Amino acid sequence: MRRTVIFGNSGSGKSTFAKQLCADEGGAHLDLDLLAWLPAIDGELPQRMPIKESTQKLTLFMAQEYQWVIEGCYIDLIKVISEQATDIIFMDLTEQACIGNAKSRPWEPHKYESKAAQDTNLTMLFEWISQYYHREDEFSHLSHTSFYNAYKGKKTRIIDNTSKLVDKYFNQ
Repeated sequence: MRRTVIFGNSGSGKSTFAKQLCADEGGAHLDLDLLAWLPAIDGELPQRMPIKESTQKLTLFMAQEYQWVIEGCYIDLIKVISEQATDIIFMDLTEQACIGNAKSRPWEPHKYESKAAQDTNLTMLFEWISQYYHREDEFSHLSHTSFYNAYKGKKTRIIDNTSKLVDKYFNQ
């Protein structure tokens, strides 16, 4: 049974790696973006879902699924998951690697109505990725590193998501 948490910056490869793990080993995949935000209202900036509501949905998902891979950048939600996780993976790539991945990101239909709509957010996404290394919030490199360092269970830090290194993870 695998219950894996994958976290890191936007564009670090969390979703791709999570999907690969689920395809190779089975289990359900959950992108925390789906539980972290309220439904968008036209013309308004997205708002975080109240943490209590997100936590309830997350707890329900984990209760319904025996094996899972959950990925995201929300340390407040990741802390909820961590006690039930068998391992964590910190996708700790460089800013340049994350921006490169974001540029080649396939369309995410669960987040955007079209590839064109997704691409209109690229400038904002590149800024968000760059700020990761300077912010001090729960989405920051500082927060992710602190969580990773404090975690007592099995953990892996991936600094390069080339297929060779990702394959090495599967062969541990």
